[in-house]
Amino acid sequence: MKRYRLSFKPSIGLYGQHDASAALFEDGSLVFAIEEERLTREKHAVRTFPTQAIEACLDSRDLSLSDIDEIVLPYDPKLRSNILGYQLRDALRVSGTVQKLNHLSATVRKELVARYFPTAQIEDRLAKIGTPVPPITLRSHHACHAASAFHPSTFEEAAVFTIDAKGEYDSTVVWHGTPDGLERVRTYEHPNSLGLFYAAITEFLGYRMFNGEGKVMGLAPYGNDNPEIESTLRSVIETGVDYDVTALTRRWGTGYAVQRLETLFGRSAKDVPTAFDQWEKDLAYTAQKLLEETVTDLVDAYCRDLETDRVALAGGVALNCKLNKRVMELPSVHDVFIQPVSNDAGLALGGGWIDQAPAAVEPMDTAYWGPAYDTGAVEGELTVNKLSYGTPEQLECRIAEAIAEGALVGWFQGRLELGPRALGNRSILADPRTEASRDRVNRFVKHREEWRPFAPSILEEAADEYLENATSAPFMIRSFDVTPEKRDDLRAVLHPADDTTRPQTVSADANPRYHRLISEFEKLTGVPVLLNTSFNDHGEPIVNRPIEAIKDYFGMGLDLLVIEDLVITKPESEFEIRSERCERRLTDEIVEAIE
Repeated sequence: MKRYRLSFKPSIGLYGQHDASAALFEDGSLVFAIEEERLTREKHAVRTFPTQAIEACLDSRDLSLSDIDEIVLPYDPKLRSNILGYQLRDALRVSGTVQKLNHLSATVRKELVARYFPTAQIEDRLAKIGTPVPPITLRSHHACHAASAFHPSTFEEAAVFTIDAKGEYDSTVVWHGTPDGLERVRTYEHPNSLGLFYAAITEFLGYRMFNGEGKVMGLAPYGNDNPEIESTLRSVIETGVDYDVTALTRRWGTGYAVQRLETLFGRSAKDVPTAFDQWEKDLAYTAQKLLEETVTDLVDAYCRDLETDRVALAGGVALNCKLNKRVMELPSVHDVFIQPVSNDAGLALGGGWIDQAPAAVEPMDTAYWGPAYDTGAVEGELTVNKLSYGTPEQLECRIAEAIAEGALVGWFQGRLELGPRALGNRSILADPRTEASRDRVNRFVKHREEWRPFAPSILEEAADEYLENATSAPFMIRSFDVTPEKRDDLRAVLHPADDTTRPQTVSADANPRYHRLISEFEKLTGVPVLLNTSFNDHGEPIVNRPIEAIKDYFGMGLDLLVIEDLVITKPESEFEIRSERCERRLTDEIVEAIE
């Protein structure tokens, strides 16, 4: 009889505030996983119990909750007591006697619930899905991050780093991964948090914590060394192995830190992230520089201390692909595995793997763990809604031709990706060769700032030709310098300020149809690359269901929509799915094969 483990990350109560998710494991193997935001359509599923994600996991194997043998929560509220002193002091910092007493009372009440009734709220929510509620196991937040990075990495031994805003009591942890599992080597307790430090800069620049950090990373290369900004930040924080950022992060959230930054710099934080001046670009540059300096010092020191040149990374800070590039380039590092779902949504993966021997966990070579949809059902829905569509032969060739002629294409295939990156199953695709292509996608499709760069999908076999120090990068979580002779081929997918790119390398085994599409584009243009950005409008989650793709197609500046074998067109579209060139090429290839 099969055994099932359900691991899920709530974002309510004692279990964090964002990125709820769920994952199902069958006899120890991951079989399905999805983020709650993809189902509720609320970005990051803030303060949400992952009811729909749990039900999707159960439905994927036609299970009821009572069929689950064990539930794992990747958070152990009892560990909060490790920083009880900090929590009480933080409550006493609140202004006003009444407010102080209320905050102190709430802190004590939450601590009592965490210690004596840590799963009561979760059990109540689960009982609404089904009964009896299976046994619940609590595991440490950072330990689950660490397991998500080390166990599927293929490394026999590694230095593992989990870096985020806050677990139960920890913000950065160094681990030693061995065949026996994970050993905690060093803990940097909250509020000494690199995640909160970077979040404070994010909020100061007008973006929101847990949502805008990647945008600050993208803004950073437009800045320059600014000695005044750097000396001001260094006056209140220390970088390196023994880093200390608590002068900014002493209060949970970013309110205190932003006020401190306003005082330090003598200028107000931005209300909205628009029209950045050079000083603000320099601030982003400096924050990124200090983060990179600290994390690379940590990695270098502990690789030497643990006598290993393998590194595994997880936690929200590991989504910073420019930081990851610096780690990869360290002389002390030979190989790196970065959990592609490094944010809190990936905790559900670590919760499912943490009690297995690392060698028993299958290598993570795909992120396609969500639902897929039947083409026939999609076709019926299109017919009912009287939408124009076709089912052309040689689909990849014809779509590649349209992209080469300038079409912006919504591409919806197979199982939904897990994590923040679209990897060719819920993607928007465009020609990577011109800045005009980039600007069109930013302005008319994504409706976002025009300075923001895009990423490419590149045939894995061509990576060495286009990327310096190329490695397999199937998850768009590493960045690379582009070889000088190929930069003109990739103007739409280069960062304009530093000529780096954050690629997805695509193999025929991992995604056959997507690989064929890029190959057809190469035959037409000589460039084995497509611009690939997530299929969603600005501020919404990546599309999950076909109806969401159709809605966005008609609400965005897309020219064509491909859902499995179906191509949907708009009456006003200037792009036709022609056949002559593709048929002629097929004939030529058949003749060549016969000869």
